[in-house]
Amino acid sequence: MENSLQEPVLQDTGTSNRKGPSKKYGTFAGVFVPTLLTILGVILFLRQGWVIGNAGLLGGLAVITIAFMIVTFTALSMSCITTNIRIRAGGAYSIISQSLGLEVGGSVGIPLYLAQTLAITMYIFGFREGWLYIFPDHPALLVDLTVFAILIIIAFISASLAFRIQYIILAVIIGAILSVAGSIFTSELSHEITWMGEFPGAPENDFPGVSFWVVFAVFFPAATGIMAGANMSGELENPRRSIPVGTISAVAISFLVYVGAAVWLSRVASPEELVSNYNIMIDKSFWPPAVLGGLLGATFSSALASIVGSPRILQALGDHKIFPGGDKFSKLSKNGEPRNAIVLTGTIVLFALMLRDLNTIAPLITMFFLITYMMINLVVYIEQKMNMISFRPTFPIPKFVPAIGTLGCLFTMFIINPAFGLIAMGLVIATYIYLTNRKLIVPYGDMRSGLFVSLAEWAAKRVSLLPENNERAWKANLLVPVRSARELRGSFSLIRSIVYPRGSVNLVGIADAYNNDSLRESLINLSSSFLQENVYTRWSVIDSDSYQDAVLNSLQTLKGTFFKPNILFLRLPQDKRHDEEIHTIINRARLNKMGIQLYVEDTVANLGRSASINVWLREKSPHWDLSMELGNIDLALLSAYKLKINWKAELRVITVVEESQVENAYNYLNILLDAARLKGASAHVEIGTFEEALNKAPQADVDFFGLPEDPNLSEFRTYVELTRSSCVFVADSGNENILA
Repeated sequence: MENSLQEPVLQDTGTSNRKGPSKKYGTFAGVFVPTLLTILGVILFLRQGWVIGNAGLLGGLAVITIAFMIVTFTALSMSCITTNIRIRAGGAYSIISQSLGLEVGGSVGIPLYLAQTLAITMYIFGFREGWLYIFPDHPALLVDLTVFAILIIIAFISASLAFRIQYIILAVIIGAILSVAGSIFTSELSHEITWMGEFPGAPENDFPGVSFWVVFAVFFPAATGIMAGANMSGELENPRRSIPVGTISAVAISFLVYVGAAVWLSRVASPEELVSNYNIMIDKSFWPPAVLGGLLGATFSSALASIVGSPRILQALGDHKIFPGGDKFSKLSKNGEPRNAIVLTGTIVLFALMLRDLNTIAPLITMFFLITYMMINLVVYIEQKMNMISFRPTFPIPKFVPAIGTLGCLFTMFIINPAFGLIAMGLVIATYIYLTNRKLIVPYGDMRSGLFVSLAEWAAKRVSLLPENNERAWKANLLVPVRSARELRGSFSLIRSIVYPRGSVNLVGIADAYNNDSLRESLINLSSSFLQENVYTRWSVIDSDSYQDAVLNSLQTLKGTFFKPNILFLRLPQDKRHDEEIHTIINRARLNKMGIQLYVEDTVANLGRSASINVWLREKSPHWDLSMELGNIDLALLSAYKLKINWKAELRVITVVEESQVENAYNYLNILLDAARLKGASAHVEIGTFEEALNKAPQADVDFFGLPEDPNLSEFRTYVELTRSSCVFVADSGNENILA
């Protein structure tokens, strides 16, 4: 009987165009060999002698150790995260996407794909240099095109053929290493070791002198290549096991090879020979043709691993429609090969070959790899810091590993080339912004919600240690009781404009047994509408036959939440039978130190053109003293100013006085507007009684008034007729200050 606890096979919901590959690969073929062959590349055979000649043996070992330490920490981080998720196709893109979302994954995945693709061209150029060393009369372009044709044919046929060829290349490189080791029998190890070098530089620049970090920058690309196996993640039998075992073992063996080669080089030649002869490893080996074969095999295998792995990244990007028309490249052939992606990759490589020189953008390629490594380390570091129960890797690592890996990658970027480092990061950020605007559909969960919840929890703890009332940090957080969605739609625009962009809305539906489901559905739709307007909105439904009790319970309950409401937004219905409960709710809101906005709608004009706002102030005679305590007007002015900004409307502050007080009133209002920094607002003074002023004052689309201690709700309804506009009656909570 099949074990019921056997790990299930999950389908990637973003791969509707895919036909499963006919063969899966194991640790040795799928990860270890391509990773090892990519790391043991052209730097080993042509540039390590130059590194040792400049830095000396100790300096060279320091270069090798630092580079491999950064890459090893990244490999450990990658191994950790791949044992915690069901990694899909795309390697690093899949790892980052499943942790930080498609937008972040895509912003790294697209540059990574381009870097991996352009690296194929660089490897072909490296192969050509070795070939021309043997056959100097062969046309360079013909060599490049021939190698490219062989590579694309192998990739197009199947990855399985590529892996079989890599076994041959592995044997060639092992032969090259043995040929180097065999020189100990030819008395070549005759030089004294130079422990610390003098960093003379390179022969092509006439030895101008270099620094340790310039030598490090030349060597570092040798240590990269750890993604060669991870790029095949979608076609591995057990990626959770194969990627950690294959990658770490390949890195460890490569490190030992580079250290052994460093010691050998320091004994077979003087520093002068090492820095001036790039072919020193060929010349000093037991059988030079074997090392030359190793050089050709290393560059060819690196190109082969990239031309097999790069289309897999494009295929994964296409699966999730990261770019328009990407689904065309997610299709697989009958034998599981992403041939459309291979064709596009080959086209890009062919175009790059025609440019004949990629030296100007070679540092940018390295930057994209480093950003990818940095993001993998960062993902693990964040997961570890969040302490979420879902983070249960079967390959745990200490917390310092991803932290050092992240900083090491960032440091290396700016050591190698600060300008290209900034350009690469700028391109990644621009891609992220583009993908964010595309509203990608996420086919699987990621840790973003957990990350934001952790940040919110941290913020809540910090806020709890600060004074509760911070007038300068005030923003409108509205509690909006809702009897029916219809009445809320009438005040939607006003509520949105009062809270946008940093405030929030808490919708509390009050339902009985007959309209619970319909009200719940309406609140979901209205909440979505607010969210589409970039207004943070929450909603809940309270089963209650009493509107008053439900609102009062909400007031008390929500005051203990982190995003606590500070304004109670009420609509005054035309029907007077609810006036008593409105009175009770207002009085209880005052006792709970809640701001109040009582909205009386003009059922004819609504909010008109949303182009002008009036705020009515009580006259301040005889002293007209401006102090930090303005009375019950702070919330009205703050709300009106938010409307002015969001509506781009005209704002007037109005007071009504006797004729003898006109000059004092204007002076007071102008000083108030200046002190409150209400730029663009104007002062207006009316003479006569308040009722007369309501008729004579300039008309607005909404008028704000203070809400008295004992409000006359019937009188408020007449204000709508007198002002010919919707009206909002406002009471401060005591925590607002327009002068703050």
